[in-house]
Amino acid sequence: MTERPSALAVDRRDFIRLAGATAAGWIALGATSDRMRIVASLTALPLDDELTRRSMIDSATSRLGGLVVGLRQRGWVEGVNFRLELRSSFGAPDRLKAAIQELLELKPDVILTGSTIETAAVLAATKTIPIVFATANDPVGNGFVESLAHPGGNVTGFTNSTAEMGGKWLQLIREAVPDLTRIGVLFNPATTPRAGRFFLDSIEQQAAESGVSVLPAPVHVPADIDDAVRRFSEPPKAAMIALVDSFLVVNRQTVVAAAAKYRVPTIYPFHYFMDAGGLMSYGPTLEVRSADYVDLILRGTKAGDLPVQSPRKYELLINRTVARLLGLTIPFTLLARADEIRE
Repeated sequence: MTERPSALAVDRRDFIRLAGATAAGWIALGATSDRMRIVASLTALPLDDELTRRSMIDSATSRLGGLVVGLRQRGWVEGVNFRLELRSSFGAPDRLKAAIQELLELKPDVILTGSTIETAAVLAATKTIPIVFATANDPVGNGFVESLAHPGGNVTGFTNSTAEMGGKWLQLIREAVPDLTRIGVLFNPATTPRAGRFFLDSIEQQAAESGVSVLPAPVHVPADIDDAVRRFSEPPKAAMIALVDSFLVVNRQTVVAAAAKYRVPTIYPFHYFMDAGGLMSYGPTLEVRSADYVDLILRGTKAGDLPVQSPRKYELLINRTVARLLGLTIPFTLLARADEIRE
């Protein structure tokens, strides 16, 4: 059965028609039109995920949408002199290899990856096609690059968190829940950096100094999440930290719903969880800067010659309505440091 074109598909065709009508103006900015370049992107998010849909309708505030807008500003017009090809692993390790193979068969000029796990998988598959990771943890420790200043090889990109973030998350959630004695750490060992140890070390160090017990809460499939959160709903008082983890981002609605259901205060690494109704988040602003590097690579710069960039800013978001529902009174000293307070 032939599916009807979605509103998303219509929006993309309208955008391409508009781009074609003004192609001469964009090309004048300097992008060459000798052939159609292929920019490939690999994500763990389902293609119908809200974040993916926002990207595909040219939202400047989302990762792929920001890439399209940024490239257009540099003279690259989708459908005119470059084509964006998106593939998803749907958060499934067995699907990741197939998604990468599909992209490699397209012979792309550059591949944009969305997480540490995806970057490792693509880098294992090609040592020649340029790779730009939009977010990654510990690229040197993971063997992606020789150094941040001089990556070498065929990969570069942007880091999103340092190992010390673990201790910072614990510090912030303790300020919101000063009487907690246990902290649960939610993550999927298969999709979080170093199977969780990248952040757990600093969490455990901070916890030892403050007399809090750290209890890892590994999950492997979405069905594990509810029970993992439920364990921290009973005395003694507990809260949770959700680690940087593509699996948790894909399943953010389930994670936030479980935290609300069992009334477990939880701090998250990205604003995506706040958009789903989370209590608080602390992490990098994830500014869309990939267009700079994709543009340079399309013009001939080697990926390994472009330094890996660290986040420019971290932001603290707090939802005061969620806090009240959890029976929490957020201290003024913490509210005063928040970059955004939601009601």
